Amino acid sequence: MITVEHLVKEFHVFERRGWLRRRTRLVRAVDGISFTITPGELVGYLGPNGAGKSTTIKMLTGILVPSAGVVQVNGRVPWRERVAHVGRIGAVFGQRNTLWPDLPVADSFDLLRHIYHIPPDRYRANLQEFRDLLGLDDFMGFPVRTLSLGQRMRANLAAAWLHDPDIVFLDEPTIGLDVVAKEHIRAFLQRVKLERGTTVILTTHDLADVERLCERVMMIDHGQLLFDGKLAELVERFGGERELVVDFAESYADVAVDGATVTQREGLRATYRFARAKITASELISRVSARYRLRDLSVREPEIEATIRRIYEQKLL
Repeated sequence: MITVEHLVKEFHVFERRGWLRRRTRLVRAVDGISFTITPGELVGYLGPNGAGKSTTIKMLTGILVPSAGVVQVNGRVPWRERVAHVGRIGAVFGQRNTLWPDLPVADSFDLLRHIYHIPPDRYRANLQEFRDLLGLDDFMGFPVRTLSLGQRMRANLAAAWLHDPDIVFLDEPTIGLDVVAKEHIRAFLQRVKLERGTTVILTTHDLADVERLCERVMMIDHGQLLFDGKLAELVERFGGERELVVDFAESYADVAVDGATVTQREGLRATYRFARAKITASELISRVSARYRLRDLSVREPEIEATIRRIYEQKLL
């Protein structure tokens, strides 16, 4: 569905030198990245501010023209076949509104029906489904500019899928939203991924989005692709320490075992911390169960956010 080879995007940035002089500096926002995405994948595209995420998305949507490299999206070169390309994609760019501010939401959708030449039966079916999934009925008659941020985002998501696109680009779709609004949007994305098989690229700083929605992640920094693989693999390689929480069947004075550190003790419960590189969870469980009678246990993985932060701060990639 998407093929990217040695993609580069450079910008000329002006810098002031003194009161009257300035110079031009060349900035490489995207620096030779390559990847492929197959139909139906929902890929998380991660990186800190200024890493090159949005620049990549803008080249894939045809908004920007690359400085070098090859891009094909659904068999088309986005910036050369722009009209045909935008007819088969959807996009939501954070807090930027893609609907008409002074029109009611229903009228905006009707305009999109004509712009994308959506057959009437298909339009009605899609609209009814999205009204139910996203709870649009409460504000369908309101001008877009009067909506809350969460309502506006739900309306924009419906607009992005209204014409049955092959690919949807989501750039920070849950930014600034409350917990309830985020849950609405995540549930919607899970549903359309399963039922429609749309290819989705998701950029976000909210790693709960990634954990809920994405099996595959790509990490970018300073314009270079650092990691491309399964989220589980990323956690396995860079997750650092895990925790084993054990509920004992009876009280013990000392519950220490080799290969782990007891970090918390409360009644019959103890929490062990262990490095995944030194011992597996099954090995630790065997050691604990060989010495003590257990009632229950569970393994805690490190939070995704902590893992990603650790990768960037310690430059592990």
